[in-house]
Amino acid sequence: MSYSLPSLPYAYDALEPHFDKQTMEIHHTKHHQTYVNNANAALEGTEFADLPVDELIAKLDQVPADKKTVLRNNAGGHSNHSFFWKALKTGTTLGGELKAAIERDFGSVEKFKEEFEKAAATRFGSGWAWLVKKGDKLAVVSTANQDSPLMGEAVSGASGTPVIGLDVWEHAYYLKYQNKRPDYIKAFWEVVNWDEAAARFAAAK
Repeated sequence: MSYSLPSLPYAYDALEPHFDKQTMEIHHTKHHQTYVNNANAALEGTEFADLPVDELIAKLDQVPADKKTVLRNNAGGHSNHSFFWKALKTGTTLGGELKAAIERDFGSVEKFKEEFEKAAATRFGSGWAWLVKKGDKLAVVSTANQDSPLMGEAVSGASGTPVIGLDVWEHAYYLKYQNKRPDYIKAFWEVVNWDEAAARFAAAK
């Protein structure tokens, strides 16, 4: 089994004006495709080639030393982006058990958003901001490069099951927002797929 680029569940312009069509198309067909290609090349002929990508990145300590970095970066990139595309949609609202859990663990939705925005804005260089479920609690964490909380604390400095995630690599926003990462982070709230987030939160129980 080799990995393949997943289709987006919407058109490239579906998230306009918040996320622009050109960025979405380049991000998906060029950047994500490269992660898929590089991961497949590294996995060819190994015992790990048939593992689903989320399982693979949770077992990086078991892969051969000469494959570890390339798979951390590229299988990580494939996993993160496959998550990201599904986590975007206009017109959904936060409610139900996920909203109640956010209010319980952060004090309010507004305080959660402040903490998430800070994590996204202060991640130096390239990386991700995440809302994760850790045990019975929700937490905001960030990871560098294409690291994922699924990799665990020892590898990525974070752990938990992702509920929402935001790509803060410049390639995710530079065509529209240039160096104004905080504007891009604010725009993210307009395209969070809260239905998908709620489903991930429920599954993480």
